[in-house]
Amino acid sequence: MVRDDLVITVPSFFKCPISLDVMKSPVSLCTGVTYDRASIQTWLDNGNNTCPATMQPLQTKDFTPNHTLQRLIQIWESHSSNPSLLSQQLALKLIQSLTQPSPDSRLNSLTQLAHFLQHPDPESSDKNRELLVNAGSIPVLFGLLSGHGQSLELSRAVVRVLSLVLSDSENVRKKLKSDSVSIDSKPYLMILQSGDVDASTDAATVLEALISCRSDISAVTECEDLVSELIRLTSSATDARPICAGISCLVAIATRRRMRSQIVRLGAVPVIGRLLAGSDSGEVAEKVLKLLETLSTCSEGRAAICEDPAVVPAVVQKMRKVSQAATERAVVVLWSVCHLFRDGRAQEAVAKGNGLTKILLVMQSECSPAARQMCSDLVKIFRVNSKSCLSSYDTKTTHIMPF
Repeated sequence: MVRDDLVITVPSFFKCPISLDVMKSPVSLCTGVTYDRASIQTWLDNGNNTCPATMQPLQTKDFTPNHTLQRLIQIWESHSSNPSLLSQQLALKLIQSLTQPSPDSRLNSLTQLAHFLQHPDPESSDKNRELLVNAGSIPVLFGLLSGHGQSLELSRAVVRVLSLVLSDSENVRKKLKSDSVSIDSKPYLMILQSGDVDASTDAATVLEALISCRSDISAVTECEDLVSELIRLTSSATDARPICAGISCLVAIATRRRMRSQIVRLGAVPVIGRLLAGSDSGEVAEKVLKLLETLSTCSEGRAAICEDPAVVPAVVQKMRKVSQAATERAVVVLWSVCHLFRDGRAQEAVAKGNGLTKILLVMQSECSPAARQMCSDLVKIFRVNSKSCLSSYDTKTTHIMPF
């Protein structure tokens, strides 16, 4: 069994003395030496009357199947064909092969790296990730991704490995901050435009990590086509993973204040508003509310939220249904459009959705002081409509009403 690519050591007694390969059907001669059936049969058919290993004359050319050895080989193959842990030697070999000019060699190495990084055993995959990071894989992978003339297939393979390396690891992201990596928007845009949802998800994941860790990435964050493709990914995907990856990347881009109006202008608000209203995923709702909170800090974002008739009702609907963090983000959005922006359409939507009741409940909960103050500001906004807004409100919380 030749597995040089994974540097697997084959036990010597599993090898046929003639072919030197792992035996598929081991049989024993009368001398007690075991060979692979095909190899020894060829030896005998060629007129030889001796044991190839000992050169003893054969009393008989009959051989006996060695079932015990065959079973041992099968057990060994089942384990060795799916190794879980990278050795340092193999990690360095695979990383070095990524710098070679051969596209086939690079793809083969990337496939092996992905295998080790997505192993079903979390402990093994974590150890492999740490080993690869410490072995210097991150600069090599980013350098390969930003190389000129790279094929779409190779770019997909690189972002697959990078997304696995960078996933859920603060230590890895700290390493990313200090490493010198090449940054170019073109490969990510090419992948996002390809329509491959899995590859696009990986690209968005890598972009989000890169944007969150680095400040010198204006070439990426200010690429309008890239933002448009991320919005398209969130609007066209049906599974939570690509949607969350796209929104998380948009949130990372929106941390650059000057980018918020561009994200709004490219139509993000209606898209994420529909997601918020129609998704049952708590993870999606939380990420959408985080993006809406960020966009509501700019005037263009507040205007877009108010102009879309579905957004504010969806925010009210999701209040107190996802998590404490999501609830407070919803409060920020409502405070921005109802109190800060003073938009009548938003105020009416909150009133119709029994939003004041939920705001009062948030005030009673263990929310942050900032969220409680925003709730208080919102209550004052709705004072004139308090009777109609509170017609169905449980009196257990009326003691906090300031009127």
